[in-house]
Amino acid sequence: MPKPVVITADSTCDLSKDLLERYDIRVVPLTITLGEDTFLDGSGFTPLEMYARYRQDGTLPKTSAVGVQEFIDFFSQFTREGFSVVHLDISSELSNSYNAACMAASELGGIHVVDTRMLSTGIGLLAIEGAECRDRGMGARDIAAHLRELSAKVQTSFVLDTLEFMWKGGRCTGVAALGANLLHLKPALEMKDGKLVVYKKYRGSIEHVYKQYIRERLSGRKVRPGHVFITDSGEVAESTVEELCSLVWELIPVEEIHHTLAGCTISTHCGPKTLGILFIEE
Repeated sequence: MPKPVVITADSTCDLSKDLLERYDIRVVPLTITLGEDTFLDGSGFTPLEMYARYRQDGTLPKTSAVGVQEFIDFFSQFTREGFSVVHLDISSELSNSYNAACMAASELGGIHVVDTRMLSTGIGLLAIEGAECRDRGMGARDIAAHLRELSAKVQTSFVLDTLEFMWKGGRCTGVAALGANLLHLKPALEMKDGKLVVYKKYRGSIEHVYKQYIRERLSGRKVRPGHVFITDSGEVAESTVEELCSLVWELIPVEEIHHTLAGCTISTHCGPKTLGILFIEE
């Protein structure tokens, strides 16, 4: 008889509280440091507060990966109760969290760590899939193997309103940021081989760009209809999100469109009005 399974993820999965509760997914938070203050990602400090602080004094928070001991403490609460754990982490190309989780898993046993090669709700899509597999009675080892294979079909991308935050965080050069901003370019990024790369640059108002980006992103693709995410980093008007959801309904058959807000770990690098459509291909 296989052990019961717990699905866990780090906080960069950007799943809403409702979805975490609905699918019984447990989250371990990364750490946000701003000056003398420290917060856990997802609680105590929001992207909107972060933007306000940046506009006030130019300060952006620093993000820290989950440490080995933090993972041991987190996983132990489940293994002590006799559970196996399938844990999903942000791409190992972007953070040390995956390596720390693997070290913790080697000490405890019964932990299956998945390098999703994704970020944000690209991880969330895999976590929901893992929960649905668990609920069908699949064992932890098989779930982890299935998710590693499925990650190649997850489409994670975003379009940015500004490169200012990536430049400030050291993710692109000042020259690149200045050039893009002078030309009013809106770069679109996607996850490829575990890394975030620019694949296109749009021009125009960000509201117009959102629609063009979504149309092009869905064009010619067979999308698994179960779950599609529209995830943004804040300061996107609710009416705009509603329009974009309606556009997705028009373009593809989909059972559920989830609108979620990115946490501080993701938002500190991409800035306000970043928006992505994330889904799994057939």
